[in-house]
Amino acid sequence: MRAAYLPGGSRVDLREVPDPEPGHGQVLVGTRASTICGSDLRAIYREHLGEGPEAYQGVAGGHEPAGRVLAVGPGVERVAVGDRVVVYHISGCGQCPECRRGYQISCTSPARAAYGWQRDGGHADLLLAEERDLLALPEPLTFLDGAVVACGFGTAYEAVRRADVSGADRVLVTGLGPVGQAVGLLAKALGSPLVVGTDPSPQRRALALELGAVDEAVAGTDAELTGLLGDGADVAVDCSGHGSGQLTALRHTRRWGRAALVGEGGQLTVDVSEVLIHRQLTVHGSWVTSTVRMGELLDNLVRWDLHPERLVTATFPLEEAAEAYATADAAAGGKVGVVWPDD
Repeated sequence: MRAAYLPGGSRVDLREVPDPEPGHGQVLVGTRASTICGSDLRAIYREHLGEGPEAYQGVAGGHEPAGRVLAVGPGVERVAVGDRVVVYHISGCGQCPECRRGYQISCTSPARAAYGWQRDGGHADLLLAEERDLLALPEPLTFLDGAVVACGFGTAYEAVRRADVSGADRVLVTGLGPVGQAVGLLAKALGSPLVVGTDPSPQRRALALELGAVDEAVAGTDAELTGLLGDGADVAVDCSGHGSGQLTALRHTRRWGRAALVGEGGQLTVDVSEVLIHRQLTVHGSWVTSTVRMGELLDNLVRWDLHPERLVTATFPLEEAAEAYATADAAAGGKVGVVWPDD
């Protein structure tokens, strides 16, 4: 099979490698869509900067895959050949308290391994997955929908659910990359009457408006946000991963409001008393999602007739994976996907 590796230095290495065979409890998935995440670019594609959960171990890249089951190993009971599946991108130990709650992302065992980081991921013709990491992809959703759910849309859904977004809430989204766009779409699906987005990029602001992810998109100055939100948003979600965006989200959350910090990275300096304590804010640190929430999201997407693939603005076959990564790294559009024909 073919598989794309990320040697660093903004390069992609496409190799021919042996086909994997499923062992006990394992499933062989024929990949049909595998999208590119900002964390792939930040910590693997440019330079191997990650440590701990983000340490890249020289495996096939891609942690946002969806596909069809081609073979199952002994002991597999829940999925069968032909099933359409989304791969939850962290394979945990299955035994620690975090795994037993469905939050394999926070697995505390040294055995924890992320697809595309410490074990082979979805930028390959075939993917060997643990059965416990698979979720059924409902028939109305496409494989590209499933790939976008596998990390980005799942991360966004966890944030809006953690912040308890409802039809009573005006929502502020700082950072209008794919995760920020997903937050906006989900907030509107949950009934928010006003979603305001900020981003320094005019292209991303325009795209968020075109997608219907936000009602208003601005650069994010205090004057702009005060004019749109008055005393602040009921809920703010930072997807920028930058200290300035994080501070904007907190400062423009109303008194007694809720905020969620989703964007990875950034150094935040904040006057705790003035911004947080005296304004009675509830602030959530939200890291990806759980298998339970991801399954809930897949069901809700069908109910809402909401297709995450609308965030994808470019797709490439696996043989053009280098161009796919370069396009994603340019950050001029939305989500970028590697796709296969569904035979």
